[in-house]
Amino acid sequence: MLAIISHEECLYHDAGEYHPDTAERLRAINNQIIMSGLDFVVRHYDAPLATREQLALAHDRAYVDRVFEMAPETGSVEIDGDTVMSPGTLNAALRSAGSGILGVDLIMADEANPVFCSVRPPGHHAEYAKAMGFCLFDNIAVAARHALENHGLERIAIVDFDVHHGNGTEDIFKDDERVLFCSSFQHPFYPFTGHEAETKNLVDVPLPSGTQGPAFRKAIREHWIPRLEAFKPQFLFISAGFDAHVLDDMSNLHLQESDYAWLTSELNEIAREYCGSRILSMLEGGYEPGALARSVVAHLKTLLAV
Repeated sequence: MLAIISHEECLYHDAGEYHPDTAERLRAINNQIIMSGLDFVVRHYDAPLATREQLALAHDRAYVDRVFEMAPETGSVEIDGDTVMSPGTLNAALRSAGSGILGVDLIMADEANPVFCSVRPPGHHAEYAKAMGFCLFDNIAVAARHALENHGLERIAIVDFDVHHGNGTEDIFKDDERVLFCSSFQHPFYPFTGHEAETKNLVDVPLPSGTQGPAFRKAIREHWIPRLEAFKPQFLFISAGFDAHVLDDMSNLHLQESDYAWLTSELNEIAREYCGSRILSMLEGGYEPGALARSVVAHLKTLLAV
């Protein structure tokens, strides 16, 4: 049973009138899920609030405390140039991180699988002790560490196909060989990190501006798939950013819904072979609501084939 984890409080994060990360993103996804008929074959769960102790699985405790202290009761607080906290932001961020923890618990208890976390703010730019790029807490990293520390797993893989490099996730796991991190991203582009050299547990795939579906698929086949097969993960986490879509003006990659469905199908095969089909997918970017919603539904429909 596919589970979707979200929460109304994720709508209350207000980054400002002209900020790309709006509540309309989640509303568009929800509407598209209903229109597609998927709503009849999924189970919905409310995301819990992550605790400070759970956030500290992936973040510096002093940093976690500082985010709590900076949360405004009125107005807004600018954490960096594009990361803003409003009165609704802290709980939205705690729900986003909590969604992955609940998702891992549901999957490990055989109560749901796969799981999609439809949440905001996103997480993959948040480093061990630093917020950036719309992100306060690295949601997928918190969930992955929860799986490792509290469910006895020894090898997990995180794949990130957001158009921006998942620098936060890489920062958190760069020295943790229990985690294989595979990231594809436009390069050079924000946050201007990532590299072409592969290490024991990092597989970065930088893509030039203008990359279309066939070149994207070739890069995934050549770089991600062999490393995933050799690593044999026990759980597969997905940082699912859809801002590489051709209609999303956040970037200049030219992917389409069919490319996301293809990649999801490839990941399904890895999960079937090595993970007992355990997959948790976490929303990251995607800022053109229509393209985002259609891409998420293509992703979910393919996940259902696990």
